[in-house]
Amino acid sequence: MYKHVALLVRQDDMTHEEFVDYWQNEHTPIAREIEGVTRYQTVLPTDPENAEFDGLAELYFEDLDDLHDALGSEGSRDYDPDKGKAKEAREDVDNFLDIDRRPRFIGEEIIQKDEVDGDTDGLYKHSAFLVRQEGMTHDEFVDYWQNNHTPIAREIEGVVRYATVLPTDPENAEFDGIAELYFEDLDKLYDALGSEGSRDYDPDKGKAKEAREDVNNFLAIDERPRFIGQERLVKDDTSE
Repeated sequence: MYKHVALLVRQDDMTHEEFVDYWQNEHTPIAREIEGVTRYQTVLPTDPENAEFDGLAELYFEDLDDLHDALGSEGSRDYDPDKGKAKEAREDVDNFLDIDRRPRFIGEEIIQKDEVDGDTDGLYKHSAFLVRQEGMTHDEFVDYWQNNHTPIAREIEGVVRYATVLPTDPENAEFDGIAELYFEDLDKLYDALGSEGSRDYDPDKGKAKEAREDVNNFLAIDERPRFIGQERLVKDDTSE
């Protein structure tokens, strides 16, 4: 399945609470009905004061062309859909988002582990927006990430679901990939991966320690945004 992830940044004159209210109550009812969207979820930060973004909006499509028609392709922030809910949603983002500071990512999701049968509503999620180390090609990065790091990361204590998202257009993507780790307990997430603002977290045991040490082999840590939040499932037609 193809996925568009928008890392949301509010406009300067809005508080985080005002942003969330508009996003959830005004924009989301439009966005969930964009043509081609089969699943739509939002992620709200668990610690807004220290979060790098105000939220994540994640829209899934079965067909990549449908995604591009609705939301543009990588590098096309000025996309201009000409009809339907896609057009309405594009016009509405100007009411609450700082478009120039909002990274986004289009990729194909690979489920690496799932103990919740796809039911992520209410789970806590750590999303790491990955940037490869200097000197690595994207293909070398993907090979190491998928074959060396992922077998470690998916076994981190407390992880109930783990997904990786690979860019559909690596040359124009803002990141080399996304790693999504889900937990039922926020304290377990913090123990394994640190809290917002704690990039120098240092787990002292188990797979969490092994994974933290391994990221130094392929990631540019200081250039890798991350986001910790609670997921809210807004729409899911994937089982129909």
